[in-house]
Amino acid sequence: MTALVIRKDRTPAVLRKLAKTEANPRVARRLLAIANALSGMSRKAAAEAAGMERQALRDAVVRYNAGGLDGLYDCWGDGRPPRLDAPEQAELMRIILAGPDTETDGISAFTREDLARVRETRFGKTFHPASMGRLLRRLGFSRQKARPSHPKQDPAEAEAFKKSPGHPQRNSVYA
Repeated sequence: MTALVIRKDRTPAVLRKLAKTEANPRVARRLLAIANALSGMSRKAAAEAAGMERQALRDAVVRYNAGGLDGLYDCWGDGRPPRLDAPEQAELMRIILAGPDTETDGISAFTREDLARVRETRFGKTFHPASMGRLLRRLGFSRQKARPSHPKQDPAEAEAFKKSPGHPQRNSVYA
């Protein structure tokens, strides 16, 4: 087992003081483990006292030696780029807000499956319906949709039916 070489530009007392004021608990734990190791504790004891594994202490020391205190912070990447870029997302939003055309599309409301098909035909990119649901939520849409109505429904006739004496709402206690 080789000795753990740690840069010595800060004393263990300074590292403990920094750990006490650190808002990020992961960085604070790394600082405490490094301070323990600098104090002369064994690698295993220093790591366990800070609540981590020996390998995690070794990784923290390597990061500390390379980048100082900034090296102890987690550096997350930007992640995977979106499958639809901003103009394509804007176009999809416009399609959703316009709604389907019952004459050409044959549907009265979009489902996630319908929007996945629209995306494939319009943008040439396949998408699973569940992934379409996540995209819709990210774009600010909810799962709620308007109650479907038949395209040939007569609104005046429906209102007359609601006012008829045999209608359930008129005979209800809660009406």
